[in-house]
Amino acid sequence: TGNLETQEYRVEGPVMLFSTTTAIDIDEELMNRCLVLSVDESREQTEAIHNQQRKKRLASGLQTKTEKHQLLALHQNAQRLLRPLAVVNPYAEHLTFLSDRTRTRRDHEKYLSLIDSITFLHQYQRDIKQLDVNGEIIEYIEATIDDIGIANQLANEVLGHSLDELPPQTRKLLNHITRLVESACANLGIAQRDYRFSRKAIRAFTHWSDPQVKRHTQRLVEMEYLLVHQGKRGQSYEYELLYNGEPEQDGRFMMGLIDIESLYQAQKAGLIPDLDESFSKLDPLNTPPKRPKYTRRKREICCNRSTKRNFSRKL
Repeated sequence: TGNLETQEYRVEGPVMLFSTTTAIDIDEELMNRCLVLSVDESREQTEAIHNQQRKKRLASGLQTKTEKHQLLALHQNAQRLLRPLAVVNPYAEHLTFLSDRTRTRRDHEKYLSLIDSITFLHQYQRDIKQLDVNGEIIEYIEATIDDIGIANQLANEVLGHSLDELPPQTRKLLNHITRLVESACANLGIAQRDYRFSRKAIRAFTHWSDPQVKRHTQRLVEMEYLLVHQGKRGQSYEYELLYNGEPEQDGRFMMGLIDIESLYQAQKAGLIPDLDESFSKLDPLNTPPKRPKYTRRKREICCNRSTKRNFSRKL
């Protein structure tokens, strides 16, 4: 109607929200509550995108585009097969996490929820168990060491970037500058503190645009990774690299997670207690029903030709 009016929506959670932005700075409260992912701007990723774009022009690409809705329906139906089961992590007390800053309190919860999500997605590969709580039967599945291993890989990639004080693209430019300086110092035979470089040299080495280089170098100067030696009115900017870290880390900070092999060894040594046998164990949902077990007397009757017909009638 064109009239502005307030509309109220009530949604029963939990709710998952996706948001995209081109801003470098992300609100600290938002980073504490969300997983922050960055776009892969490597040359290999660009070549993979070009290859996929070329495949869309082929006959197979036309067929894939036509079958897109069928593929989406298949994945959606697979998600509908998941049951609302509780997740128990019997290895929770043996897990470790960084505790040197307060923001890891929420990041630790993200890590534990990540393990729960991986276990939940594999519920058809897990045994469904039940627990009697004051007469109420609660069905649940348990996390495995393999689930924790997958979560550790994802946590180091995602949460490790989120704990970095530099934005992902700024960290990537810092790694490029580090390689630029190392190569130039090796060719000239000088120390890192004696080498000076300009933004033009950075653009030539990285093939980044001038606004990108200008924006991220300013951030590196503010965070004291770069030192400006020249850059007044009418003069070009010259920088010195103060960073001595390893560019291969790519900004991933280890989360202090426990080694999976140590969990396996602790389990073999009996340091991790087995599951409580008092909880009854149900068959997995994807396990076919077992054949009924016949007694010895029933087998004898079935093998007797004279009574086989009568026994079948009784069954």
